[in-house]
Amino acid sequence: MTCLLISLLRKAGLVAIGMFFLISHTIASAKPTFQYARNIVIENFDTHRLLTVKNINRRSKELFQYALVPRNEAIPNALPPHVNVIRTPVERVVVLSTTFVGYLDALNLNDKIIGAANPQLINTTGVQERIANGQIHTVQAGQSLDIESILLLRPDLILTSSSGNPLFDVHPQLARSGLPVVLSAAYMEAHPLARAEWVKFIAAFFEKDAEAEVFFKKITRRYNALSKQTKHLKKRPTVFCGVPYAGVWTVPGGGSYMAQAIHDAGGNYLWADDTSAGGLPLDLERVFIKAAHADIWLHPGSYRTLDFLFAADPRFKKFHAAQTGMIFNNGKQSNAKGGNPIWERGIVNPDKVLADLIRIFHPNLMEAKEFTYYEHLH
Repeated sequence: MTCLLISLLRKAGLVAIGMFFLISHTIASAKPTFQYARNIVIENFDTHRLLTVKNINRRSKELFQYALVPRNEAIPNALPPHVNVIRTPVERVVVLSTTFVGYLDALNLNDKIIGAANPQLINTTGVQERIANGQIHTVQAGQSLDIESILLLRPDLILTSSSGNPLFDVHPQLARSGLPVVLSAAYMEAHPLARAEWVKFIAAFFEKDAEAEVFFKKITRRYNALSKQTKHLKKRPTVFCGVPYAGVWTVPGGGSYMAQAIHDAGGNYLWADDTSAGGLPLDLERVFIKAAHADIWLHPGSYRTLDFLFAADPRFKKFHAAQTGMIFNNGKQSNAKGGNPIWERGIVNPDKVLADLIRIFHPNLMEAKEFTYYEHLH
């Protein structure tokens, strides 16, 4: 069919125009494939694209579906009522988490952001400038969501995620208001590259599939080259993560992207045999029993010095990692208001996070490498 069309176009002297049409049509109709991500499927149809998101939190088995329909086309009649329609390409987006800023920045789409939750936590320079200039409006302060402000902004898309806790999840309230809310399940993925691969999901709303593919291939090559260095290491330090909050110590599940990152960096994660994704809630006593003699302690909350950490709970000193000074946090680039770019750029550049972890676990492999996101607590 393609050869016949080219022959007819050549006779009409329109080969160049015809080839442009064919190439453009092929790019537009190409379906993104997901090499690592497991919580998203994108299907292409003649009238729309269908995005299916699953596993939005540890408690949910519900599927969420979004039909992406070009803004100048009619909405297909056959769409089931549970499918939410988003007109594309999106021009006005509200982000309710800094993680989405990282994806948008990777695609050079910062200028599409018109509203943000807790914008003081955002680190990306271009977005900070738009906030300072009043081009990005605050739609949520703390847990207080301003629905009226969002309605006035007339967004084409609102990006958020679900924790499974109705006290924090805002997507039902947004949906009841008729707003174009879309859920991501990226943080529930089992691999850092899977979480980064959600850049393809974000790209679909802006018709930027080709750009997302190019970006992700570069990240994948760098990540896999680093993880190859540790693949055959037999001596691996034992590692645990986190700190209690309100009496609950949430550690990454063994099926989480963080557990995979620790493994790829040459560490032995103490909860690797757990199968859950996301966070695993425990009490301090259970964590201490398992991690008392661990070599390395990662991510002790917002604490950036040992004095502040031990002041919060003197029992922390009893961990072997505390006694040997092997505690590391990922807040090196945090701003004065608590915003941390690891939750923006680090999400879409897991290779840089992995390089930091390798330097912590096996400094002999990364002697010339300075930390990007991590710091050694003193």
